[in-house]
Amino acid sequence: MSWELLLSLLALCALLALVVQLLRFLRADGDLTLLWAEWQGRRPEWELTDMVVWVTGASSGIGEELAYQLSKLGVSLVLSARRVQELERVKRRCLENSNLKGKDILVLPLDLTDISSHEAATKVVLQEFGKIDILVNNGGKSQRSLCVETNLNVYKELIDLNYVGTVSLTKCVLPHMIERKQGKIVTVNSLLGIIAAPLSSGYCASKHALRGFFNGLRTELTSYPGIVVSNVCPGPVQSNIVKNALTTEVTKTLGSDGDQSHKMATSRCVRLMLISMANDLKEVWIAEQPFLLMVYLWQYMPTWAWWITNKLGKKRIENFKKGLDADSSYFKPWKTKHD
Repeated sequence: MSWELLLSLLALCALLALVVQLLRFLRADGDLTLLWAEWQGRRPEWELTDMVVWVTGASSGIGEELAYQLSKLGVSLVLSARRVQELERVKRRCLENSNLKGKDILVLPLDLTDISSHEAATKVVLQEFGKIDILVNNGGKSQRSLCVETNLNVYKELIDLNYVGTVSLTKCVLPHMIERKQGKIVTVNSLLGIIAAPLSSGYCASKHALRGFFNGLRTELTSYPGIVVSNVCPGPVQSNIVKNALTTEVTKTLGSDGDQSHKMATSRCVRLMLISMANDLKEVWIAEQPFLLMVYLWQYMPTWAWWITNKLGKKRIENFKKGLDADSSYFKPWKTKHD
């Protein structure tokens, strides 16, 4: 075989590999490291059994689904949120769909904005189970309002709840993990903790702050390799987060979540979260296209990302003012074309 033919075959193989990867990326619903871990990495069924997992925001959405999937892995669960009745409902369903017993699930009401209660809550968990293997910081609220129309108290509420409350609870649990020299701190952030979008300036600020804090915390824990700090950044997911989003006043929520069929199923999002936890990934992006593409652009080609965001942002505001889901313009054409 001549060298020219060999080089031509190698070039063809490289081109085919590139095309295959591009096609895979177009169908991807997570960053490439995460999807590699799903294919070749450790399974949650192997790694997360017999652990004590504390989940905040466990009364609905991602937190609720996380409780269901974790219960099937045989973990001991601590379920926290403000709505006790909803937590009890989640507990009952966990018991119905798993081999757990009542003693394996602790319902622990918690208000993240009441930071004075976090130390006592942590002690209750340790008294009940003796350890905390995984803390999942999932509690929080979103926002749907224009900055110029939004009361400053909304921004304070978002920072107090999403950022300060999460930091406070983490600081209460961290000494226990340092003493044991092991543990996982998993924070459900958002793609809006990396990128930015109109109508969510306060939410973006709180999520950017979380990402900065936990990235900084990770650098402080290099002497404790057994403690893993993970940022999980989902895109739009089917949940009540939009319905419960704050608007122009703290006392006003959106009250309607619109059509969510174009968003990622909560069960798929949580499965990818569990894979990231099992493989100790430091940061993961979970989103369907075109949002996944947008976060890659923001990370590696920010000038292009700003240009596209400004174009799409106008449509997002138009949708919101018409009473539509703000993200529907991105997803419906894509779904129609690729499903």
